[in-house]
Amino acid sequence: MHALDLPLAEPVSVAQRRKREADKLGKRLRHQVGKAIADFGMIEDGDKVMVCLSGGKDSYTMLDVLLQLQKKAPVSFSITAVNLDQKQPGFPEHVLPGYLKSIGVDFHIIEQDTYSVVSRVIPEGKTMCSLCSRLRRGALYTYAEANGFTKIALGHHRDDLVNTFFLNLFFHAKLSGMPPKLLSDDGKHVVIRPLAYVREDDIEQYADAKGFPIIPCNLCGSQENLQRKQVKKMLAQWEKESPGRIETMSRALGDIRPSQLSDPNLFDFLSLGKRGDAALPDAHAWLAGDATPATDTDDAA
Repeated sequence: MHALDLPLAEPVSVAQRRKREADKLGKRLRHQVGKAIADFGMIEDGDKVMVCLSGGKDSYTMLDVLLQLQKKAPVSFSITAVNLDQKQPGFPEHVLPGYLKSIGVDFHIIEQDTYSVVSRVIPEGKTMCSLCSRLRRGALYTYAEANGFTKIALGHHRDDLVNTFFLNLFFHAKLSGMPPKLLSDDGKHVVIRPLAYVREDDIEQYADAKGFPIIPCNLCGSQENLQRKQVKKMLAQWEKESPGRIETMSRALGDIRPSQLSDPNLFDFLSLGKRGDAALPDAHAWLAGDATPATDTDDAA
C-alpha cells in the first residue's frame, strides 16, 4: 500500500488532550508527594492518618493524591478525612459530606462555632487568621488525640513554605518557616505536609481538571490587609520577572549552611579558629568594657 493510501490518524480532541495533560500532571504530583513522604519519613507502616480537609483546592488535592498512593504504597496506613465546620454564615454544610460519600472515604465533620469567637474578639478590620488558626488547630488536635491518629496531614504546598519563610523574615525578624514535618509543642502530635514539593499552580490546574467542589473561605480569606498576601504578591512579581525563582528558593530551604549565617546557638563560632586553651571573656564582659585588650605598658610587658 502506498503511503498516501494509509488512513489518516484521527485528530486528537480537546477533551483527549486535556485528559492526557491531567494524567501527566497527576503522575507528577504523585511523584512529588511520594518523594516528600520518603524524604521526611512522613508515613510509617500502621499509621492512622487524619487528613484535614477545608474544602479548598490544596486539601482536596492532598486527599486525592494520598488516596492514590495508598493503593500502591510500600506500607499500610489508613486515611480519614476530617473537616472542622466553624459555623460560618452561609457555609454549605452539605458539600463536603456529599463529596466524601461519593468517593467512599472515611470521614468526620467536627462542629465547633469558632466563627462567633473570632468575630467577637477580633476588632473589625483586623486580621483574624492568628486566632482562627489557633482555635482550629486546638479542635483538630483534640479530635486527633481522642481518636488515636498518629499523623495529621495539612495541605500546605511549596509556595506556602516559601511564603512563610519570607513572612517570618520580614515581619518577625527570624529565619524560620513551615517544615514539611513537625512535632507539636506538646509533643503529642506529628504534623505532616505531603504537598511540600508541589507548586500551587499545579494544584490549581489539578483541582480544575478533577472538578473538586471548592468551598471558599469567607472568614479571613477575603481580608486584603494580610501580611501573607503582601508577601505572596511580592513573590508572584519576582516569579514573573525571573521564572523559576520560587523553585530555587524552595530548594534553598533544604540546603542550610549554619556556618554561613549568624546564629551562635546554631553554630559554634566561639571554637572556630580559637588558639589554644585560653578562656574567652563572655558577652557581658565585652559589653561592659571590662575585657580591654592589653597595651604596651610596663605592667603589661
